[in-house]
Amino acid sequence: MKTKTYKFLCLIASVLTLLMNGSSAATPPNSNSSTTCTRTCGGISIPFPFGIGGKDCYLNSWYEVVCNSTSGSDRNAPFLSRINMEVVNISLPVFNPYGLVQIRGPVTSLGCSSNSSQELKKSLPDLNVTSSGSPYFITDENRLMAIGCGTKALMTDIESEILGCESNCEESKSGEDVTSSICNGYKCCQARIPVDRPQAISVNVESKNVTGGEGCKVAFLTNKRYLLSNVTEPEQFHADGYAVVELGWYFDTSDSRFRNPLGCINLTHSNGSYFSGDNCLCRYGHFSGINYRNCYCGNGFTGNPYIRGGCIDIDECKVPNKCGEGTCENLVGMYRCNPTIAKPDKLPVILGVLIGVLGLLFLVVGIFSLFILMRKRRRTIRNRNFFKRNGGLLLKQELTTKYGNVEMSRIFSSNELKKATDNFSVDRVLGQGGQGTVYKGMLVDGKIVAVKRSKVVDEDKLEEFINEVVLLSQINHRNIVKLLGCCLETEVPVLVYEYIPNGDLFKRLQDESDDYKMTWEMRLRIAIEIAGALSYMHSAASFPIYHRDIKTTNILLDEKYRAKVSDFGTSRSVTIDQTHLTTLVAGTFGYMDPEYFLSSQYTDKSDVYSFGVVLVELITGEKPLSRVRSAEGKGLATHFLEAMKENRVLEIIDIRISVEITDHEKLDKVIAVAKLARRCLNRKGKKRPNMKEVSIELEKIRSSSLENLKVHVEKNDKDDDQLMEINIKDRSLTA
Repeated sequence: MKTKTYKFLCLIASVLTLLMNGSSAATPPNSNSSTTCTRTCGGISIPFPFGIGGKDCYLNSWYEVVCNSTSGSDRNAPFLSRINMEVVNISLPVFNPYGLVQIRGPVTSLGCSSNSSQELKKSLPDLNVTSSGSPYFITDENRLMAIGCGTKALMTDIESEILGCESNCEESKSGEDVTSSICNGYKCCQARIPVDRPQAISVNVESKNVTGGEGCKVAFLTNKRYLLSNVTEPEQFHADGYAVVELGWYFDTSDSRFRNPLGCINLTHSNGSYFSGDNCLCRYGHFSGINYRNCYCGNGFTGNPYIRGGCIDIDECKVPNKCGEGTCENLVGMYRCNPTIAKPDKLPVILGVLIGVLGLLFLVVGIFSLFILMRKRRRTIRNRNFFKRNGGLLLKQELTTKYGNVEMSRIFSSNELKKATDNFSVDRVLGQGGQGTVYKGMLVDGKIVAVKRSKVVDEDKLEEFINEVVLLSQINHRNIVKLLGCCLETEVPVLVYEYIPNGDLFKRLQDESDDYKMTWEMRLRIAIEIAGALSYMHSAASFPIYHRDIKTTNILLDEKYRAKVSDFGTSRSVTIDQTHLTTLVAGTFGYMDPEYFLSSQYTDKSDVYSFGVVLVELITGEKPLSRVRSAEGKGLATHFLEAMKENRVLEIIDIRISVEITDHEKLDKVIAVAKLARRCLNRKGKKRPNMKEVSIELEKIRSSSLENLKVHVEKNDKDDDQLMEINIKDRSLTA
């Protein structure tokens, strides 16, 4: 109980410290801050480790701030010199693993100039804040915004993802008040940035060819949340020329240069925290792959913990009537009230002490009993609130009304999963994705499981989590990862899956181990298993399910190297009479159906296209993206189709399987699968086969003899634009 009281007092003192830091523009004298240093610019406080002036004024060049006049005015403003971005505000970390810097980000506009309606303008440079050695990153509190009628905004330079959104010109016909809703399509839209930190972000804006879509259009990245009611005209954003973007910053303790450069020195380990003789407290931790250190002033102190002697004692006695009628005495980090009463007689004192002791005893017993009762009640209320917040009621409604009375295999308790994963230790992490982190765990009965802990739930992530639970509750297929149960009484939702020990297909193709070779027979079997799972989802499940993110990193291999399709966070189910889904464009670059990217309409043939890319990876062993092809503007699919058209298929076959081809029958099977992949990658979705046809054809290829295989391939070639003719007799089977 004393420990909890101490932590509570520390929390109050730390919050007071943050507020006082924000209101103070100056820092106390110390060895890290020269008296010639400037601590304000344009009315903005610049606390150490940031600084203006000589090298002693800041930690290193990444934290150097220059005070320059802004273009077009005589106003002075602070700029981070290494990234050349104007600073709006700097916050020291308190309980977060990182601090915050708000900067002026670029606004991209189209058709806002009076000279040309097609002029594309960026008011500031693209965001590129995370070059080598940089302590900055773009936080996931930011959103991509598009303002204007008929506007399409895209974020590029995000490695393997294409993200964006589109606005329309048609007001909702349902009669609801759209002005109080978020920007989700009408005149404005928004999209989240990837969770893994991007190296750089460039924002582009395009005009959609729709009625009423003329005029000014803008796109920008910002941490501000907009409703349709407080979105001004795009011309105003164009005139302002900037939007506020939130950056995070931290100290990387894995680099020896940043281990002890701060005010909190001579650190001594105590109960998981690190205390200093300079009246400040530091904590070490691990965040997004980085070892960080976070410091703040201790209880009863205020100031800047990142400079020597920066934490100053708070004089609590300055508060009026702090001790009532007694005398207040200020102490280091605390205060004491001295009573001013006359000495009583001994007998009344003794009687008073006895009565007080008895009363205190009864009070302690009563308080302890009440504390136990309240703690149990709080735990019950907390678990109930977590269950509601994590979508428990919505999950029950979805499972019982929309999909029938589907029961989960098991409901796990939070204590059971904490014990299984060693309290979600970083040493148990198997991988991280867009929807959460996966841990390896062992249950009480010795069973090994994969525990998926979702991100902190907001409105966007909650729907994806509930969607994955509902979909996996319907699926029962040997080549689809099985959902064992879930837990909703924790702060973040948790799903429990069967454990798949041999990693994903992408790693096996790129980093083959000696214990198990990726032979052609194994690759063909894996392709058949994936196709069978997708065929089941499209045509055999109670409701057709579109996976929407088929790629080799989402194909896991079990102990017998059988394929298991996983990661259903973005999947969607449709009614039997539906032919497509209309969604915001999102997916993995290199696997995305080009027809879906242009129309925003996702069909079962979009999954077929992604599966075609997987087939090409199995045949060639190449990655879907490479620097050489990216420089030429080509993905793996385009590279493969060009090779097929030019009869160069033998040149792009993976060398590891080409050495296996010792007879015509095996070579014909490889060519047959390549032709099937070409059909799956047809740019027109209607000309692609469905997954059931693909599954059947792969089974025929595996079981067909040489003569039957030739007849089968020639029959399917009649629908292609050009026949691929290869004279096997004139080529070496091991070429």
